[in-house]
Amino acid sequence: MADYKSNYLQEVLETHKMKHIKDVFDKYRDRRNEIKDFLNSEYGSKIYSPFDSGSYSKHTAVNTKFDLDAVVPFKYKSFNTLEDMFNDIYEKLNDKFNDRTTVRKQGVSIGLAFEEDDIEIDIVPARETRVDGYIETRNLNLHINSLDPSETGYLKTNIKKQIDHISGKENERKIIRLLKIWKFQHSKKYKSFFFELLVIKAYGYTSPTGNLWEQFKAVLQYVVDNIENDTFKLPDPGNGANDLINTLEPYQKNSLRSDFELMLTNIGNNEKQIEYYFEKNEEFSEESNNNSLSYGVAGASPVSTPSSTQRFG
Repeated sequence: MADYKSNYLQEVLETHKMKHIKDVFDKYRDRRNEIKDFLNSEYGSKIYSPFDSGSYSKHTAVNTKFDLDAVVPFKYKSFNTLEDMFNDIYEKLNDKFNDRTTVRKQGVSIGLAFEEDDIEIDIVPARETRVDGYIETRNLNLHINSLDPSETGYLKTNIKKQIDHISGKENERKIIRLLKIWKFQHSKKYKSFFFELLVIKAYGYTSPTGNLWEQFKAVLQYVVDNIENDTFKLPDPGNGANDLINTLEPYQKNSLRSDFELMLTNIGNNEKQIEYYFEKNEEFSEESNNNSLSYGVAGASPVSTPSSTQRFG
């Protein structure tokens, strides 16, 4: 017998595929390429080639909430300090694009919001950790921007290692997308990168099998059982000293555990409750009914598509 919960989650994922908004995405990509071309012309030999990053590069993007990211790796001697680098690229972007967009300083990036076509691009300035070190290691330092001087500083990272960490993990990507959909629809503030590491760790420890719901359920249960343990860690693959679990306060860990525990209980008592926790993108729902199996889990048995009457209530 087909599993309704797995069917429904597959439909949710299908309706959130990026392919449904190809024209919109192409506009984002063209705008990002325009910014990268401008930075190449401005900085020339001071930088290595800017590269794309973020959820689209990791294949975890969903079509209801996304932006595009680009990393600009500067050579070590290009600026005396990371803060000088950050401020200089902000000023250049602001001078170039301020008549078309709002340019703002963010935590480690510079955001450009183009109001006329509702496009948001994040540019991440970075500098290699030593002379010519980027070519060998891909290690980079980011400037941490904050209005509070005590919170400014730098963060070492390796975005290539972060992308490699999720490479080939098709089942994990599906669960990450579901959690991103949940957090967006229910106004949760957890970082997507936190969910990414959390899901990959859960798979590493529990090796979930079965259909999409069974694997999703196993991940939620792993979080419920472990998130508040004092020894629980989520090291950044790009910098082992950066533990993402430290981005959560104790009350946030407790809240996440409670949310997942309640979700499991409610859906266990009534499978239709899954429609409360995960809403389909109805704009693409009917189009996706014939394609829902394309988001199936590797190794799982095929399941049939729910009838059109089984919609989000």
